[in-house]
Amino acid sequence: MNYLQRIRNLREDHDYTQAYIAHLLHISQRTYADYELGHTRIPLDTMIRLANIYNVDMNYICCITRKQMPFPIN
Repeated sequence: MNYLQRIRNLREDHDYTQAYIAHLLHISQRTYADYELGHTRIPLDTMIRLANIYNVDMNYICCITRKQMPFPIN
């Protein structure tokens, strides 16, 4: 699995639409769809925001680990 599949699976597991996530990220649904399809690279700050939305750490989003850990809170 790669990180594109991981963010799509997280979105679907939460029953969120691409439009809803795009709204949370303040981007268009088309831009978010391009992220999931790999047509556009996801900026690091957006990856961090996605991890926060799904309450998982970046290691999970980036497929470094299969274990979901909560998003770290300072």
